[in-house]
Amino acid sequence: MNDDLGIPTTNSLRIIPREQHPISRRNISKAALRVLYRLNEAGYAAYLVGGAVRDLLLEIQPKDFDVATDATPEEVKALFRNCRIIGRRFRLAHVVFGPEIIEVATFRGTGDDEPGGDRHIVDGRLVRDNVWGSIEEDARRRDFRMNALYYDISDFSVRDYVGGMRDIAEHEVRLIGDPETRYREDPVRMLRAARLAAKLGFQIEPATRQPFAQLGDLLEDVAPARLFDESLKLFLAGYGLKSFHQLEGCGLFRYLFPATARVLEGDDPVPRQMIEQGLANTDARIAEGKSVTPAFLFAVMLWAPVQGVAEARIAQGQEASEAWAAAVAQVLAEQTQRVAIPRRFTYTMEEIWLMQPRFEQMQRRRVLALLTHPRFRAGFDFLLLRAAEDEGRGRLGQWWAHAQLLPHEMLAEALDQHAAAGKGGRADEMDDGELAEQADMSPARRKRRPPRRRRARTGAEAR
Repeated sequence: MNDDLGIPTTNSLRIIPREQHPISRRNISKAALRVLYRLNEAGYAAYLVGGAVRDLLLEIQPKDFDVATDATPEEVKALFRNCRIIGRRFRLAHVVFGPEIIEVATFRGTGDDEPGGDRHIVDGRLVRDNVWGSIEEDARRRDFRMNALYYDISDFSVRDYVGGMRDIAEHEVRLIGDPETRYREDPVRMLRAARLAAKLGFQIEPATRQPFAQLGDLLEDVAPARLFDESLKLFLAGYGLKSFHQLEGCGLFRYLFPATARVLEGDDPVPRQMIEQGLANTDARIAEGKSVTPAFLFAVMLWAPVQGVAEARIAQGQEASEAWAAAVAQVLAEQTQRVAIPRRFTYTMEEIWLMQPRFEQMQRRRVLALLTHPRFRAGFDFLLLRAAEDEGRGRLGQWWAHAQLLPHEMLAEALDQHAAAGKGGRADEMDDGELAEQADMSPARRKRRPPRRRRARTGAEAR
């Protein structure tokens, strides 16, 4: 028997006792344990659920810990003073412990006969779902089988209702229920399948992957703000390069970055090289515990479309600065219709992009002003990524790398000498030797000047 969401019923509960799985409470957030124990002590069923259980079974330390319970959001709030109820589409309880939030969800039901239930489906898409049910129904309502595993705090066992343990053992991403029905219910599940496969190194099961080509267009109707959140999970979680390759392989990348996808379909290998290097650098920074910003990554993703539009406008006779500004506005207007990048990030992206032509100007005043720009480091790092564009771009990056090491007085002197020689004001007009010579980059020549000897002051001058 199937319910109205295309999710088959199942009675194949498998209980994995503590001695047969690797999950230890030492690896579970203390805040999550407090929530689990408090609910349990109050007489409610309480389980760690979802990605946290999956990752712990794979011996990966989870970033978030979610709890499922038979208590309603109001009942959870009554137990925790530090709790707030959020959401309309899915009502949830957030229990706040300083910077950590434990998300507590009531078991979802699969039917509409629950008293006071609130479910609304439009054209197959689930727009609101606040129907409570049993743990068995809750398991069948989840997206992927590996995410429908429950860690029972009462006896430390893992409960598997839909075959999630098998998928973990076989390294396979498999959807629960009929794929077409589930994707129509929530198209973002296609992106989640690609993200899980990239993160875990799993394969997407053929039946789970097959509808992507037919149903990918449904992503065009997803709220742009929601796709922004999904983009952060895809590209800023330490496996961005793998996510990019997975999305391209699944035919889904074009629904997030349509302008970039059109460029990547061309014969020029440079845009792809730049994106892949940018993602690899971001993954490396995350692995090293360094900070990353969505602005830089989105700037990398959209650079090729911006550059293409700007160069086309310049070729048509538009003044360069106006062409670049118009290109930035045009590409961002199109992109934010699909992924709603917040203004605080698009502002930084614009600064990085509009800084690029300025790196080519070698006039003393322009160089010194650019070195003090608050976004100089981001713009310079972006310039280094562009080294694959042509040989001159790599030399330009080298020039600026060395220029940052010079005292401003020495750099200014070198630039004045270049200008006095009448050799122009563009870096691409210098060859490698001249770059080193004019900027005084050679370590042997970069010696400090001896301090000026001060004239001894007379007694009157000293007073």
